[in-house]
Amino acid sequence: MSAVSRLPLILLPLALFAWFFHPAMLDPTNIGWILRGTDNGEGALGLHAWLHGGHGFLRTGLLNAPEGVSLLFTDSNPLVALLLTPFAGLLPADFQMVGPWILFCLVLHVAFARALLKDYAPDTATLWIGVALLSLLPTLYARYVHWNLMPHWLILWALWLFVSPRRASNLQAWGLLMLGAVLIHSYLLVMVAAIWASAMLERFATAPSPRDRLRIVIGALVIAAMTAGIALALGAGGSYAPTNTYGFFAMPLDALWNPATDSYSVFLPATTQRDGRDFEGFQYLGLGLLILLPLALAVAGRTKPRAEEAGVLRRLLWLAPALAVLTLVAVSNWPHFAGSPVGKLPLPTFLAPITDMVRASGRLFWPTAYTLVFAGIVALYRLSLPRARLLLAALLAVQFFDMLGMHIAIGGFHAREVAHSVYEKTPDPRWDTLIAGARDIAFEPADVTLDLQRFQEIAWRAVKAGKPVRSLYAARTPVETQLRQARESAAFQRGERVAGRMYVLIAGAKPPAGMPAVAIDGVYVVPAVSVR
Repeated sequence: MSAVSRLPLILLPLALFAWFFHPAMLDPTNIGWILRGTDNGEGALGLHAWLHGGHGFLRTGLLNAPEGVSLLFTDSNPLVALLLTPFAGLLPADFQMVGPWILFCLVLHVAFARALLKDYAPDTATLWIGVALLSLLPTLYARYVHWNLMPHWLILWALWLFVSPRRASNLQAWGLLMLGAVLIHSYLLVMVAAIWASAMLERFATAPSPRDRLRIVIGALVIAAMTAGIALALGAGGSYAPTNTYGFFAMPLDALWNPATDSYSVFLPATTQRDGRDFEGFQYLGLGLLILLPLALAVAGRTKPRAEEAGVLRRLLWLAPALAVLTLVAVSNWPHFAGSPVGKLPLPTFLAPITDMVRASGRLFWPTAYTLVFAGIVALYRLSLPRARLLLAALLAVQFFDMLGMHIAIGGFHAREVAHSVYEKTPDPRWDTLIAGARDIAFEPADVTLDLQRFQEIAWRAVKAGKPVRSLYAARTPVETQLRQARESAAFQRGERVAGRMYVLIAGAKPPAGMPAVAIDGVYVVPAVSVR
């Protein structure tokens, strides 16, 4: 590949980042914009705690003390944590990787989209138009407040391995992909594992000899054992308090053409979704891709495959069962259409722990969406070169203009956030003094989601000072933690104080009668006993 042909690999992700995000996000010392009560803040806080006091295998005791918490459940990134660990002593005290990681994800997204399409594109122009279309799924940019779910390149990597019989037989490549997925996010692991399992099934069914089938079985078992072992070490399989919220964050039946948010489409109207489906269940394809799919179906039915295609669309049929299962789980047993429920199917009680693990099930449609778009682009490559260029360029233009509203909304959000001070809700300098005089910090009520931005700002200060925080908004809460917090809250309400502990009262809470407290930045604080 010449230097000129490599330019889009650099320029396209930079252009996508500049279109949606603010350049100040790339400064690793710029932390204020992430401490805004979003999942980005929790993820950055988890990495912050790991770099200031990790213990065990990717766990930290500075959050959710004394039990501690796995980085997996802080919405952080265990892979990034591992890569940064050797340099922890050299990094600034205030350090974030959210912005750089988003750019890194866009770079790899473009690289794997190109790798996926380059064998089928009739020329360079159609290749890069296809790459741009594969890189403009609105679901990718809708995760702007959840940095650790932006590695959609893992899905493209899995598809790239799958579509080639030679690559699909490479167990080492699959092992590396599964290792990356399990160290990044559990939901992405589920998606990648569905494609990997389909590849193993196809390779087993078409293996030329019993020896080859045995090799595939042994290799698959080794990969599964490695992945499961790492997942267990990261905290999967523990005893966690059930949320019983499966179905609340599902994919609506009209999600593909419903932008859900008025500003997310220039052309199509949005119907308000219910029960969190407007975010976790957001699967709007964009008008350009919505037009692409029926056009591609018509072209595939009327034209013969090009030699370069080599039966890739037929290979994708092996993915159909896995994608169908992921789609059904994404829709859940409580389907909605146009913002209203269409019924609710009862689930057996024994499934509750399993469904609770994928409560944000709406995300699981992502592999199906990418597979459909990939197949659609490959089908349009069957057209004559002038028609393919013209049609793909027109679809890209429609997709681009349809996403202008999303570009304005996301870009405006980050422009506002980077302009604010670091500690927006806790600007008083007394916080540092109070934290320095405490042994640890507790929040009352313990449910910090009631005032998440304030919690993140105070917890960031505490972690930087090496002071354990006894609460956390985590993806999974151990039963042990719930019981301990209930005991501590009851004792506090009775007027009991733990020596050396500082209490921050959020959500309008007031101290028990007779307990000394100070009002700072709109909340009461009970200082540690040693603080006067």
